[in-house]
Amino acid sequence: MTTVGLAPGTELSGSRPQPRALIVTLYGLYAREVGGWLGVATLVRLLGELGVDEPAVRSSISRLKRRGILEGARVGGAAGYALSDRARAILDEGDRRIFERHRGSLEAGWLLAIFSVPESERERRHTLRSRLSWLGFGTAASGVWIAPGHLDAETRDVLERYELSAYVDLFRADYLAFGDVRAQVAQWWDLGRLQGLYDEFLAAFGPIRTRWRRRRSPVDAAAFSDYVRALTAWRRLPYLDPGLPAEVLPPSWNGARAADLFFELHALLAEPAHRHVDGVRHGPDLDRRIPTAGP
Repeated sequence: MTTVGLAPGTELSGSRPQPRALIVTLYGLYAREVGGWLGVATLVRLLGELGVDEPAVRSSISRLKRRGILEGARVGGAAGYALSDRARAILDEGDRRIFERHRGSLEAGWLLAIFSVPESERERRHTLRSRLSWLGFGTAASGVWIAPGHLDAETRDVLERYELSAYVDLFRADYLAFGDVRAQVAQWWDLGRLQGLYDEFLAAFGPIRTRWRRRRSPVDAAAFSDYVRALTAWRRLPYLDPGLPAEVLPPSWNGARAADLFFELHALLAEPAHRHVDGVRHGPDLDRRIPTAGP
């Protein structure tokens, strides 16, 4: 099972996902199984089916190269791009977050990250905050971030990978007093915004699920388009939602319904989408005749 775990770069309903986000989704789903490489012609063809024109593909690839996510490479004389080692590690980590459901419990406690970064290392402070936010931590106080206890191993891995562990102390904690923990959680995390994002996902992809439920047999190209768009929209949400205990969530919480929707779309569409990509990848050998996207 493969997907993507790089920093989110897409919106949900009402706008098209950014081409870079779609490219990351394609690499996460379909490149790692064949060595991490995709040919230029394959990328142009598949992204064209997603409504992205060739100039936008090339521009987005160049940006991903500058960010150190993709590297230019030729395979059998064909021009293409491969995932960097760093990107592979992040994608592998993302598989666990995106395709596995984790819900914390009050009995498992909380994870506290207490940090201090010297003013002279302001860039490291920004990186640390970005990584904690990416992991789904909420802010309890200045320099004190909080997450459900089940994120301890993942947090240690990320802090060590980004060489941030020297700035952070991690603690396992229980909330004892003096307020209502549900009210505190609503201050530590922006649950209203997250509810809104889940609503957008449900509104955008609920009708797509209904349409696919009515189909007697899948249309592979259509399955590919719907699946990649759904996954690109979904993959940001498990990072914003760290799996808070059900006891501290609002009664109207819609995260479980949104997850049910995504996993049903995955069950319906992943296999025919993969067949379509295989057909494109093993079709006429255009990759040898299309140049790379430049330096």
